[in-house]
Amino acid sequence: MNDSESGQHIRATLQKIWGYADFRPPQGEIIRSILSGQDALIIMPTGGGKSICFQLPALLQTGLTIVVSPLVALIENQVKELRDRHLPAALLHSELPKDSRFETLQQLERQQLKLLYLSPETLLSKPIWERLSQPQLKIDSLILDEAHCLSQWGDTFRPAYRRLGTVRSALLQSKPVGAKIAIAAFTATADPTTQQTIQQVLQLQQPAIFRQNPYRSNLQLQVKIVWTPRGRKQQLEKFIQSQQGEAGLVYVRTRRDSESLAEWLMQQGYTTAAYHAGLSPAERRRIEASWLNGEMQFVVCTSAFGMGINKPNVRWVIHFHSPLLLSEYVQEVGRAGRDGKPSIALTLISEPTGWLDPEDKQRQQFFENKMRSQYLSAQQLAKKLSVKGEVEAVARKFSDGAIALSLLHSANLLDWQDPFHYTIRQPIKLKPPKQFLAVQQMSQYLTTKQCRWQYLLKCFGFSQELPSSGCGHCDRCKKQ
Repeated sequence: MNDSESGQHIRATLQKIWGYADFRPPQGEIIRSILSGQDALIIMPTGGGKSICFQLPALLQTGLTIVVSPLVALIENQVKELRDRHLPAALLHSELPKDSRFETLQQLERQQLKLLYLSPETLLSKPIWERLSQPQLKIDSLILDEAHCLSQWGDTFRPAYRRLGTVRSALLQSKPVGAKIAIAAFTATADPTTQQTIQQVLQLQQPAIFRQNPYRSNLQLQVKIVWTPRGRKQQLEKFIQSQQGEAGLVYVRTRRDSESLAEWLMQQGYTTAAYHAGLSPAERRRIEASWLNGEMQFVVCTSAFGMGINKPNVRWVIHFHSPLLLSEYVQEVGRAGRDGKPSIALTLISEPTGWLDPEDKQRQQFFENKMRSQYLSAQQLAKKLSVKGEVEAVARKFSDGAIALSLLHSANLLDWQDPFHYTIRQPIKLKPPKQFLAVQQMSQYLTTKQCRWQYLLKCFGFSQELPSSGCGHCDRCKKQ
């Protein structure tokens, strides 16, 4: 098949399955790159159509595409959409009923699947790894979806992310000579440091890089100081009332925050619900459906909500608490205004001293203290570990063992021989975590006097994308 026939075949598949006549740039180039077997790093804004870029090549290839994704809710949404289109996709995670798990493993054995969605932890679990290592199972691609999580969560929250770099070489050892597995990492947000981390950790080989900036001219960015906890709730209610029933999202930091705020809003007469990673799949599905079909105007949610959920007419996103990291912020505000119509992203913050409302300061302090203590315990623990070992044995012996290994890897003091065995380099000297810098960036954004979009684009490596006069529609530009 020549290039033009191949292009027609790809577009025909797009039309047949998704109903689109043609691709949005740069979807077509990304798909051709993945089909050619080249590694890739893809940065596309939320709502830019990332999923099609790896789902379509998977359907056109002969083997299996493994999709590593961080959240069960996100995995379930994508697989449900694919199955509704009668496509050979499945998922595996720890909450899955036994019969569903058995059925998926059978399909895997019979090579009936084109797409298999897993969390990093499930991918590296022994029973799944053994099946994926079967010589007869052809694997075309390894896709890392929401790849910023590798940098955002991978050191301390999800240490399994740090072990993904040796997955390709370990799998290829069990495959026929000449087999190849391409790796593609997808994310909506990655600053230059995160891009570097993704490439290094995944050991990408001369990747094709596709970068689109996150700027949306229809999205108005606003930050408002609130003076007391009561004032914060009043501002929230006043803002929701001003939206006259339009769909939106309220973001908070923790499960407890989501439950207590949702309860308070229901007492004020609003139909809403708390959404967080601790809910059952059925409950998450019910809340998503109520919000998607308009029965619920807004959801009070943690960062667990929104990844992979497509609702074009979200008119507003309010951060009742600001996120800790800019990458989270850009992800979450990007859920508003996907249809191109005017939308608002408002963040509520305490007054700078924290005297009247110390919550924001306490949250940041808690995060920093937790990071410091994890680094200190990792440094102490490293002295007790054998120079060579196995991650599961370390995790069994020490409660924070896996986190310690992950921190040593991020400090370039440890090498993974394969996803399960490590070698520690000597001497061990851990530097302060990079995340502190990212947290400072977020607080600088909230207090900046310059155009907010300009600040964001500069942080994400797109400083030339806006005129020096600013965007003209954030609260800073409007003041000037």
